[in-house]
Amino acid sequence: MSRGVSKLLMRRVYLPDGSGSSRFLRASGSMLVGAAVVAAAFWGYPVIAFAALATVSLGAILSMRWRVGVLAARLAELARVDPRTSRWQTLDDAIGLLEDRIRSSEDRLDQRHALTGLPTREPLLARMASEGAGTLGLIALGDFDRLCAFDPALADRALKHFAERITRMVGDGRMVAHVDRSHFALWLGASVSSEDAERQLVAISYALGDVMHEEGRELVPEVRVHHTAWAAPQEAATATLARLIAACAAGPEGPLHVQRVDAASAAAERDRYALEQDLRGALHNGEFALRYQPQVDAASGQVIGAEALLRWHNPARGMVSPTLFIPILESAGMIEEVGLWVLNAACREARAWHRLGQGPLTVAVNVSAHQLDRPDIHTLIKRTLERHSLRAGLLEIELTESAAAADVGRAERLFEALHGLGIHIAIDDFGTGFSSLSALRALAFDKIKIDRQFVTEVERRRDSQAICQSIIALARGLGIRVLAEGVERQEEYLWLRRHGCSEFQGYYFSPPLGGAEFQAFVRNPAPLRDRLVLDARQVQTTLSQRLAR
Repeated sequence: MSRGVSKLLMRRVYLPDGSGSSRFLRASGSMLVGAAVVAAAFWGYPVIAFAALATVSLGAILSMRWRVGVLAARLAELARVDPRTSRWQTLDDAIGLLEDRIRSSEDRLDQRHALTGLPTREPLLARMASEGAGTLGLIALGDFDRLCAFDPALADRALKHFAERITRMVGDGRMVAHVDRSHFALWLGASVSSEDAERQLVAISYALGDVMHEEGRELVPEVRVHHTAWAAPQEAATATLARLIAACAAGPEGPLHVQRVDAASAAAERDRYALEQDLRGALHNGEFALRYQPQVDAASGQVIGAEALLRWHNPARGMVSPTLFIPILESAGMIEEVGLWVLNAACREARAWHRLGQGPLTVAVNVSAHQLDRPDIHTLIKRTLERHSLRAGLLEIELTESAAAADVGRAERLFEALHGLGIHIAIDDFGTGFSSLSALRALAFDKIKIDRQFVTEVERRRDSQAICQSIIALARGLGIRVLAEGVERQEEYLWLRRHGCSEFQGYYFSPPLGGAEFQAFVRNPAPLRDRLVLDARQVQTTLSQRLAR
């Protein structure tokens, strides 16, 4: 029976409350009862049956009237419409709105992406809801936005080709949906274990990384793959999909990257985000401070300077490790602002050291690769020196080996400009950057710092010994100074001192100190000399004992 006919019957027969049909029903019922009473008076008892039938009919009509009223109120609540004066109007509005919603939902379930022809997220979410549990994979073409910047048509062709590759590899038995600009979701049901799903996704990611040919151009796609287990009682399907897309956007870049997204990774990302938010207010709230770790010259027995180290004390978190917050400062784009603050604070402190009368003390400040991207970095450093009236020769800029060798031409121009000002340059963490010697030969730097991973237990590790001896020989051949950092034990100091290293930094001599503590350390050289001056017999005995173990 059609919806229109159903409406007509309900209007004509059942519905009350002021409509013409309901008034007709009430009048007819009243006339029927009256007729029954009159008939009973003239013809006797048989007519009473007719009166009873009429009464029952009227009662049925009134009952139906009440039930339709309840139905109208319930549908109005489901459809979220305001009840009308007429219950029929309420029911009509509710049925019409619900019918539109069902039709719209059916349209969304049939929706496909205009470019790739793949189902969109609504069919995917419906499939997940129907199965209740499984593994959801997310595959992203990382190059898409980059291609859109200069050739949108090429980007669309590459994305379509990418989608065709996915569907060919997955086959007809698995559902692939185009859920975002360059993100495709692959639904692996409950029949596939998490381990098997990860293996399949790794294989897919490798296959997707093959060269694509688009109108004579070769494109090597950047593929990112994330996946997570999902179960309906634990999390809504929409939330799981959103979490995967966010993880893909925030995850490490690079081809063939496959990462499992689970509760632990989600919690880690949540903590990282919270840490980033705290960092954004740290500088304004005065939560950063500098500590100065002394650098000593064993030959002269004196402190020759200090490295400025950034520390962060958050009121809620306490002291936060630099290994946690420095990478976030860099990735969040805050390192330039914080780096400028460090440079100013270090130069201000170094200016105060001149009043000690202990000879020139240099302050070493780390500069990140992000700061090197500034074309005016040398001008900024020059202005900072002038602002604090600090002689350029008392500032030492430290760069990591990898940052210096990433763009040799840029680094060479920067080194030349800094040397023109009289600023010294040190290569930090030397030996860890895997840079070529030809690249480093082009850069005129003043000091090499041996990384602490080669210094730790150097007296017993032959591989570290070979590396340290090579670095010391390289520095001697280049005519530059060498400093061992991270020295924490006497045995490490003795071995390095014996093999030609004379400058040191580490907890064996002193932990990082506040400005006033550093000045007190410089004014009282006796404890330092006790650690530096050892008679030859003691040196030989200690080394022999350690090497014999």
